[in-house]
Amino acid sequence: MAAVRPLNIRKLRGLKNISWLSPRRIDRLAEAMNVSTIEKRGIIFDDRHGAESAYILLSGVARISCRNRKGERILVIMVAPGMIPGIPPPVLGVTYHFRCEAVTECQIGTVELETFIEISLGIASDDFKRMAASYVGRWDLVQLRCSNFMNCSLEERLALTLLELAENFGVRDKQGIRLTVAARHKDLAELVGASRPRITEHLIRFERKHWILREDRRLIIKPTRLEGFLEQTRSVAALRA
Repeated sequence: MAAVRPLNIRKLRGLKNISWLSPRRIDRLAEAMNVSTIEKRGIIFDDRHGAESAYILLSGVARISCRNRKGERILVIMVAPGMIPGIPPPVLGVTYHFRCEAVTECQIGTVELETFIEISLGIASDDFKRMAASYVGRWDLVQLRCSNFMNCSLEERLALTLLELAENFGVRDKQGIRLTVAARHKDLAELVGASRPRITEHLIRFERKHWILREDRRLIIKPTRLEGFLEQTRSVAALRA
């Protein structure tokens, strides 16, 4: 990788979404950064290795895409020079295969995320991540879930919601994941955008298929079975596309 030159420092200072950094921090960031050139249509990063580094687009145009339920790759956002948005954390039961690629020839600055946070904010990376998780919460997952819901059947939406509840409010049980909160049919209906009777009907069907269990007025979720169902529906949708 090429070393950062004074021209790149000037580029850094002119980038809109990091212009809040002081000149001293900009200089430190420039020293820590590796710079490379990505040819047109080249992959800058994807969700297999994009979480541990911060990527800064110094010049050119990039885009972030993902796969929809049918397996088609679709555009999510166009990226102008500046910090490239990080890939959202995974959603249980949903596979997006996010990818950032160059639309034109791009000059990319890369620095370890921990180093970027320490230089930019003056605090440890773990402390920042805990603060961000506490303050922002999981709104990113809400957005991803809602966008994915548009292409899902009611049965799939309910399966995704149960998996999310199991992740956030579940304890491991010998029979699966036991929810520690009451999963009221009314609440589930609001989460997935359906009527209460339809939810009751589908929960009965899930129970007959042994995807969930009821015990002591609590739901026990079978994550692997729900995930298997979702994977099967994605495969069928991709074949029909």
